[in-house]
Amino acid sequence: MPASGYSPADYAHMASALALAERGLGRVWPNPSVGCVIVKDGIVVGRAVTAPGGRPHGETQALAQAGTAARGATVYVSLEPCNHHGKTPPCSEALIAAGVGRVVVACEDPDPRVCGGGIKRLRAAGIQVDVGLMATEAAMLNEGFFKRIREALPMVTLKMATSLDGRIATRTGQSQWITGAQARAHGHMLRARYDAIMVGIGTALADDPELTCRLPGLEGRSPVRIVMDSRLRLPLTSRLVRTARDVPTWVVTLAEGAQQARAQAFADCGVQVIAIDPNPPGEIPVMAAVKALAARGITRVLAEGGARLAASLLRADAVDRAEWFRAPMVIGGDGLGAAAAFGADRLADAKRFRRVETLPLGDDLLERYRRA
Repeated sequence: MPASGYSPADYAHMASALALAERGLGRVWPNPSVGCVIVKDGIVVGRAVTAPGGRPHGETQALAQAGTAARGATVYVSLEPCNHHGKTPPCSEALIAAGVGRVVVACEDPDPRVCGGGIKRLRAAGIQVDVGLMATEAAMLNEGFFKRIREALPMVTLKMATSLDGRIATRTGQSQWITGAQARAHGHMLRARYDAIMVGIGTALADDPELTCRLPGLEGRSPVRIVMDSRLRLPLTSRLVRTARDVPTWVVTLAEGAQQARAQAFADCGVQVIAIDPNPPGEIPVMAAVKALAARGITRVLAEGGARLAASLLRADAVDRAEWFRAPMVIGGDGLGAAAAFGADRLADAKRFRRVETLPLGDDLLERYRRA
């Protein structure tokens, strides 16, 4: 065994649990996505991930698969088993009842209702519990859930598709398509992994987008669609409004400017209107907006545009990650920049990120960043 006390098999099975958990991203909010693998005598007898909508949990589904083979088995779980009664009994109780012999937990759950309680309960029942295997990977995977619990905010990822000189459109507003087919397909895959996708009203008016995942087989993975629209200008004839009963659509607006009749018209079309108190007047306070999303259970937001929304999120220091698609073309200084002005007078005022990965996509390049 390595010095850590974990065997190569432990690492392999936990990696499988994390891969399962990754599959559930975008489908389980407000709950975390938890992968579980149950192993008996070196054979996997149960494996599952949190079901769409957040329940049943991965552990209970994997235990159901394992049946009596769970007795004395080792359970690998990407997040501490829950220890509170909600709509379902706690997973810690189910593991004890199944008679498992060992539970390997990647990291503790920061939810105050759990927060070490599940681990203590398992140990009190005489089960060996090992905590910390691949903890960094597990925390990154559920970063959105952790941030919502700790800060009452969702994780926000800024997605941009730009030219080499950082332009998202020509001077006439043409933006389709800066990147190629592979990059666009990857962008749709991103949508499937997020709870919500956000655009500003300028993008909604200019592009009349659908904001859905249109990859074959993943059409049902479209996130909640959110439009930041301070004066409720989104046309009732837009694609977003027309399809609001098929794909959840929320419009965030200013409380003082929300015309009751207009808001009711949106509601009649199936659109949820979220009114935010204005501060400063005339502009949606972006932090209040994202807090309102977290309060409704959203843990992961993909912000897709445009330049004003990007600037608002950057100014508020609300961007946790960036997915930057860069195309091999130069548009020039009269094109539309990726972010509008947000008051960075000095280099010290610039928002800094750390590049963590690059991925070629045809002729384009995807650069992944995290907050520095």
